[in-house]
Amino acid sequence: MSTASANVNIMIKAARRAARGLLRDFGEVEQLQVSSKGPGDFVSRADLKAEQVLRDELMEARPNYGWLGEESGAEVKGADPTRRWIVDPLDGTTNFLHGLPHWAVSIALEHKGEIVAAVVYDPAKDEMFVAEKGSGAWVNDRRIRVSGRRDMLEMIFATGIPFGGNPELPRTLRAIAALTPRTAGIRRWGAAALDLAYVAAGRLDGYWERGLSPWDTAAGLLLVREAGGFAGAIGEDEHVFDDRSVVAANPNVYETLRGILQGA
Repeated sequence: MSTASANVNIMIKAARRAARGLLRDFGEVEQLQVSSKGPGDFVSRADLKAEQVLRDELMEARPNYGWLGEESGAEVKGADPTRRWIVDPLDGTTNFLHGLPHWAVSIALEHKGEIVAAVVYDPAKDEMFVAEKGSGAWVNDRRIRVSGRRDMLEMIFATGIPFGGNPELPRTLRAIAALTPRTAGIRRWGAAALDLAYVAAGRLDGYWERGLSPWDTAAGLLLVREAGGFAGAIGEDEHVFDDRSVVAANPNVYETLRGILQGA
């Protein structure tokens, strides 16, 4: 993205700095089984360190903005009430814990309730997905677009499958059962931010998931929309953050996919 704004450049710099620490920690994952400390503690520390790096970088550059991060949880109001950072320092924690190189740093900037800038960085593959309202979506300075497929039998979709005991599991399984016979396949990658980035890049034709938080979806929503796709809540007339769900797809299949999910 050759003409990125100052805010986007700040976001890219912060994501890269946080990623350096995460990559070091990721290199130690294979030692977890012989560690005296639990793997959950290890990943929590990695999460917390990365979020602190992001918070230091972003809030130093824009001290008046608000803040909403996964690890810190509670929203912090800024002196400028119209802007806030929405951050997930490690999206794909379970993948990270198991040594799977599919996780990301996700940063979004919200202005007056609308996402206006987004960065999703995949350190393991060194892919930097960037979008800014009105400026399109990019990966490593290459413009990306959603897929142009029209026939669902040629399309692949992604979702998140809840863990056992999660109340969303039965509904998700019903949706998979309804959708699978009509598609070329369904994937479960385990990182919502990257699922949305992959829809934006045309690698996936669509994605849906329920039970999500704002930091899971904020950056990805803008990536999809700036890449020419549609993204919204599964529920009727609901905002993504309020409904805690997301459906994203190329324009040819968005309404069909959303209808199937609502029916399930």
